[in-house]
Formats: sequence, structure tokens, C-alpha cells
Amino acid sequence: MTAGDKKLVYTVTIPIRWGDMDALGHVNNTVYFQYMEQARIEWLSMMGCLPDENGHGPVIINAHCTFKKPLKYPGQVEVCTYISTPGRTSFETIQEMRSVGDGYSLYAEGGAKVVWVDPSTEKSVPLPDAIKQKFAEIKSTQRRRR
Repeated sequence: MTAGDKKLVYTVTIPIRWGDMDALGHVNNTVYFQYMEQARIEWLSMMGCLPDENGHGPVIINAHCTFKKPLKYPGQVEVCTYISTPGRTSFETIQEMRSVGDGYSLYAEGGAKVVWVDPSTEKSVPLPDAIKQKFAEIKSTQRRRR
């Protein structure tokens, strides 16, 4: 995803729980994926784009994370979610995780490819109109700011 394609769509602050840490005293690597998932699902829910009455909905076909610095309890992590220009059936998310108590330093960055799927056929289907509309609004807003 190029910098021009990357559009901020959602930011959430998540408290780091004691149970998020591993035996080494920092947030376990699997929990970073949970933070990204929580932010992604909150954004999709806010847009009304969870699975529809036919079960068509988002499926993650890949996910990745690059760990920069270890998050630790106590603290809060800010997850910024960006999206790319959508394709017919999918779009990329990129997420940055920053420590609220450390001048918002970048601790990790990752993302996932989201594909809309029909569960009865297990095939991709076109993105919902609500997501297409959101992308159009974001693009329009960014043009006006320039």
C-alpha cells in the first residue's frame, strides 16, 4: 500500500490488561493481532458492515505484524486503522499500534486483507455498498483538504 492509498478511518484506545502479558513481562505477540482485530471489527460494526442476513461478510485471508518495541502493562495502546483503495471484493487494512504513555511511539504495525465472502459458496462477493460509500466519502474529504 502506498502512502497515497493509505486513508485513516478509525482510531481506538485499548487498555493493556495484566493477562495480555507473557512470561517475559511484555504483551504476547498473539495479543497484538487481537488488538488489530478489535479495532477492525469496531470500525466495520460502526459502518454497519458485519455479516448480512445471508451471512455475506468479511473474511481475513492474511494477516501480518511487525513488532518494533514491546508493549507492557500497565498502559494503553492506540490502534490507528487505515484502509487502501478497495478492489471489487476486497481491501487492505494497515494498523499502527502506539503506546499512549510513551509519546505515542510506534510499537507495532500490521494489517490484514479483508475479502467479502458468501459462506454458502465460499467464494468472494462484491463489497457492500456501505463500504464503497465510505471509501468515496474518504476520498472526497481528502480532495477538499488539499
